[in-house]
Amino acid sequence: MNFDFSDDQKLLQEQARKFLTDKCSRKLVRSVLDNNNNQYSKELWQQVVDMGWTATAIPEEYGGLGLGMLELCVIAEELGRSLAPIPFSSSIYIFAEFLKAYGSDEQKKKYLPKIASGEFIGSFAFPETKGSPRANNLNSKVENNKLSGKKLPVSDGQVADVLIVAANSDNNQNHNSLSLYIVETNQDGVKEKLLDTLDPTRPSSEIEFNDASCSSLGEKGEGWSMIENILNRAAVLFAFEQVGGAQVALDEAKKYSIERYAFGKPIGSFQALKHKMADMYVKNELAKSNAYYGAWALSTDSMELPVAAAGARVSATDAFHYASKENIQIHGGVGFTWEYDCHLFYRRSKLLSLNLGSIRKWKENLISNLEKRNIT
Repeated sequence: MNFDFSDDQKLLQEQARKFLTDKCSRKLVRSVLDNNNNQYSKELWQQVVDMGWTATAIPEEYGGLGLGMLELCVIAEELGRSLAPIPFSSSIYIFAEFLKAYGSDEQKKKYLPKIASGEFIGSFAFPETKGSPRANNLNSKVENNKLSGKKLPVSDGQVADVLIVAANSDNNQNHNSLSLYIVETNQDGVKEKLLDTLDPTRPSSEIEFNDASCSSLGEKGEGWSMIENILNRAAVLFAFEQVGGAQVALDEAKKYSIERYAFGKPIGSFQALKHKMADMYVKNELAKSNAYYGAWALSTDSMELPVAAAGARVSATDAFHYASKENIQIHGGVGFTWEYDCHLFYRRSKLLSLNLGSIRKWKENLISNLEKRNIT
């Protein structure tokens, strides 16, 4: 594979970085973190909408810009660098991708223009318990187009206007009965409760459905295969967010190690810290390489996407967690304080590591898909 972004895509990334440097300061991120009632920055969200980012990969016929997934990848990396406190990933990486891939023309016309314009925020309600969702731990069900059950955690669920919900389409709990449904949250049958999480700038909710009206998305009984496809696509975009955050964590560790003196020398000259930053660099470059592989597979609809997505997910999760953790250590005692920004990156790294299921599950995906390739 010989892959790189085009000059236009790199220009988009450059402009996105300038925009977010100006509009998404650490002060803004902290304002959302400090305010329990302010679950995302509505001001930044509107500015991102005005920039057309929510419309990037949505077809023109449904109110989008009709660009590709590569443009979305470079935007994702910049959102990760800035720790943007907005529900972009839930609405664009996941909800919009489900609609594009499996929605009827009527459903696309109804929801995609509102997602592209930022009028609606979408999300995906899948797990119901701790750990990765499996056929035997999903109890939500739909009877006569009425949904009942409970989902948690649901990323950005408290602010979502419309959800895609995974539920059993009959009384059996197996891979052949799981289906997907579209549910609007502005109805009596939907109750939401905000959860306490490590990173309140990207909130999660518990959502209870009690005979909520819903409509079927895609073919009934095909829920597992549809979810697997979309989560593979989303994993690449999340990996770019994680790569962006990991790089800034390394940059800030490097900057502090040059400016902070001990025993008359910058602490960055000490071998122990050099080794830490060298390890951070290696993990970041490995994650970036895997993210690029994922971007190539995503943009070409390659059969290698399941392998590329799992590889990107595993390596980017490891890189961001390691970089954010070691950034705290390199800052020493002040790295543990509220006033320094180290904890902001650590919070986001932990949250993103769970947004698409556990890292263990993605390692299992990587191994199983590699085995399938070897067999074929």
